[in-house]
Amino acid sequence: MKSTRTSRLSLAVRGALLLAALPLAATAQDSSEEEGVQTLDRIEVTGTRIRTAEAEGLVPVQRITRADIDRSGLTSVGDLVQSLTGSGSALNTKFNSSGNFGFPPDGSGVGAGSAQADLRHLGAKRVLVLVDGIRWVNEASASGVGAATDLNTIPLAIIERIEVLEDGASSLYGSDAIAGVVNIITRKDFDGISLSAQYGEYGEGDGATSSIDFAWGKSSDRASVFVGISHTDQDVIFSRDREQSSFPVPGTGVAFGSSGTPTGRFIITDPNTGRTIDVTPNTGVSDPVYDPTQVGCVRTDDYHCFTTADRFNFSQFNLLLTPSERTGVFGQGRFQFTDAVSGYAKVLFNRRQSTNQAAPEPIFLGPEAGTGNPLADNIFISGLNPFNPFGFDLDGRLTTPEADRNLILIGRRPVEGGPRIFEQDVDTWYVGAGLEGVFDAGSRSFYWDANVAFSENEAEQTNFGSYDIRNIALALGDPAACAAVAGCTPLNIFGGPGTITPEMLAFISPVVRDQSRNELALVTANLSGSLFELPAGSVDFAAGVEHRRLEGSYQPDPLTVAGFYNGVPSLPTAGKYDVSEVYAEFNVPLYANAEKGSRLDFTLAGRYSDYSTGISEVTPKYGLRWQVAEELVLRASFAEGFRAPSIGELFGSASRFDAQLDDPCTTPLLDPSLAANCAALGVPSNYVQPNPQISVTTGGNEQLEPEFADSFTAGFVWSPSFLEDSSIADRVDLEFTFYKHEIEGAIQAIDAQTQLDLCVQTLDPLYCSGISRASTGGINAFANRLSNLGSIKTDGWDVDLSWVFPMQDWGQVKMAWRNTFVGRYEAVGAAGQLQPQAPGREVVDSAIPDWTSNLTTEWANGPWSASWTFRHISELRESCGRVISFSVCSDPARDTNVLKAITYSDLQVGYQFEDLANLKLTFGANNVFDKDPPICVSCSLNGYDASTYDIPGGRFFYLRGEVSF
Repeated sequence: MKSTRTSRLSLAVRGALLLAALPLAATAQDSSEEEGVQTLDRIEVTGTRIRTAEAEGLVPVQRITRADIDRSGLTSVGDLVQSLTGSGSALNTKFNSSGNFGFPPDGSGVGAGSAQADLRHLGAKRVLVLVDGIRWVNEASASGVGAATDLNTIPLAIIERIEVLEDGASSLYGSDAIAGVVNIITRKDFDGISLSAQYGEYGEGDGATSSIDFAWGKSSDRASVFVGISHTDQDVIFSRDREQSSFPVPGTGVAFGSSGTPTGRFIITDPNTGRTIDVTPNTGVSDPVYDPTQVGCVRTDDYHCFTTADRFNFSQFNLLLTPSERTGVFGQGRFQFTDAVSGYAKVLFNRRQSTNQAAPEPIFLGPEAGTGNPLADNIFISGLNPFNPFGFDLDGRLTTPEADRNLILIGRRPVEGGPRIFEQDVDTWYVGAGLEGVFDAGSRSFYWDANVAFSENEAEQTNFGSYDIRNIALALGDPAACAAVAGCTPLNIFGGPGTITPEMLAFISPVVRDQSRNELALVTANLSGSLFELPAGSVDFAAGVEHRRLEGSYQPDPLTVAGFYNGVPSLPTAGKYDVSEVYAEFNVPLYANAEKGSRLDFTLAGRYSDYSTGISEVTPKYGLRWQVAEELVLRASFAEGFRAPSIGELFGSASRFDAQLDDPCTTPLLDPSLAANCAALGVPSNYVQPNPQISVTTGGNEQLEPEFADSFTAGFVWSPSFLEDSSIADRVDLEFTFYKHEIEGAIQAIDAQTQLDLCVQTLDPLYCSGISRASTGGINAFANRLSNLGSIKTDGWDVDLSWVFPMQDWGQVKMAWRNTFVGRYEAVGAAGQLQPQAPGREVVDSAIPDWTSNLTTEWANGPWSASWTFRHISELRESCGRVISFSVCSDPARDTNVLKAITYSDLQVGYQFEDLANLKLTFGANNVFDKDPPICVSCSLNGYDASTYDIPGGRFFYLRGEVSF
């Protein structure tokens, strides 16, 4: 693979590139929170590598302080970042991933139990996560090789603040920073001991969460040391314990349940009569008798025709909140060797133990099963099986002449084996060290640093409750062949619950263990200082070099590799690459008037990246910062960016994703004009889709090219002086930012539902290639591999207001109001097909609200403090799809379900006892008014979008105590 993109802008800065690096530890503050919009005495800023202050305020940075963390009542870094108005949909512990989602097309796995960050709705893999300015390792999900960072690997106890750069930053930080950067700053200058404990639970009496954080630090004139320990334990909430999540789709009963039922569904053709039947045993019948003379659905034997009422409600076994236990230990030390040279070392270990659960694993057999497993799709069930009530062979083998193939579909869910349980053990190691210093050359000072770091994320997932399809086939086949294998017992899938005995289960029930690993090793060196003077001031620069090595692997259980796993199939993945980079950044003062407090600066940055995979890229960035007066700053920036394909995207092996898809060819047709096209695809006129869950084959692509991006921001920060120290305000800051991102060659697979719809509508091989159907009409293969898929374009604006009111006898009030408005979001496939995402739309767990708003009001008076936060999400719309005839669809005439706007309220009250080791007690309640999320009919699980809303029954109470001395 070879990729080089050289634009005129790139050529303009190529000669300016000197050296490359990552910053030591970005320590910027949101410009709206500084003590004035002016030149500040700072040396490190998130969003620039230059260790001077003139570039501060050039780009939008949101800041989550330690006080913000305490006020939120949250115990996960991921949940904190996802609460920002500019965040999009990303995995968190409200997703019950394993066993339900399968493998996404990017080869990263489902990230079960992790919490990720998404900015501007561009995806978690387009957000770069730094800790003290150094890249953090991507997650190992135990089901693939992740392309995003699990923020649950970073303990809250070690965090001083979190800074989120909402701008393209590839020129400064390299690949992955297309949407922005999350920079987590750890505690360093900390003297004393701090111990805090929190306990909370939901108003329904479940989902208890407890945490204990310990911090200790000591500093002297030449040295400092800090140790942080954090432990968090989050309990489970079952989907069945909330009305909204207790059925597959709220308001539809079991209509969209599974056809894999405890009694079994049997679609077969009787070779004696030639009739095709779709039947299930009557309730309570454990040894059904089949009468071939029965015709139609009014039968006198032990069967009746399978109907919607017979479907299985798998939601009763799912989880609404996944249990998770996290323990992290972090330590760092710093030593001043001389007045000009210091060094540091840091180490972290974090363990996450989490669990997901899904309904008992169904056994789908026959050509309509569409599992992608040849043992299941081409099953042969002997007529000699002692439990076979039909008295003849059930043959679904492709090697059998089509006229003699009489097995279409069997769906049996062995509830006897219990639910599927997926336990994850995830360990993260990080070791880093470095030197930093300053030296003088003439009258100028230069800052330098050199850093080395190694980090590893390793995960193991143990799966209980799945089945061995090879042994299932053996136990359903010729009893003589079964008897020749030790432990084999003929299997009864024909009776009701309880007919699969422990002996049968013992033969078909393995314990499945999967492992994955991601490693990151890097070396950086940086230099920053002033080059020369211009009339308006000094020309400042930063430059550096960086070398990274990334390696990842995924090793599924040997049973899975052999093709015998009844669940989601996958194959091993392994890959590695390294990258060498150089960068340079300049800040050029164009104009300065000290008397008026006015200054105009131009910034120029660029990075050259050379990958061992053949990628060679130059990414420039340009910016203007005009400080019109001390109270007003105007700013604008333009950046080119790129994202190199990840290990999973490049080398991800073939795997399966179980998608909830509506076949446009199912009867009755939603669009009757498609009847001819469905017939051309081999679909019978009376075809009814037996199962909404269709298996899609996904995987990586070694021919992928990088993604390229253009990012533009413009805005202002205004601190009106006429309000400062007035009767109505001590200080007011208004910040406005317009943003625009355009990504070309976005690495993703076409939306599976869109591909299926376009295939049926157009019959174009571009969409139909890889989609095949059984002779009965059902989809039995669906290839949906990664490609450089067209473009993603989005724009919008942020409006943030902070207001500090004057101190009164009754205390002081502060207000912070943050808003994000999405003007456009458009994803287009390589052939021009429009993907379903759009502002104001909800598309399968991926909402893009037009307006997201957070308003926090704080009050403090002596030892007392209180806050009230409003979180607003604007109205969304989605297609009703197959629920169009149900009352849950709010506007059937327009095929639209409206997710009404919602505003959550969070309350917190605290009191500090100064005479008791500074004990501070805090009581809080999130979602005070217990508002349930709007019903989502397209969402994959639990009837709501878990990345956007609080859980149903989501009023959460907590109590926290903290002492320090």
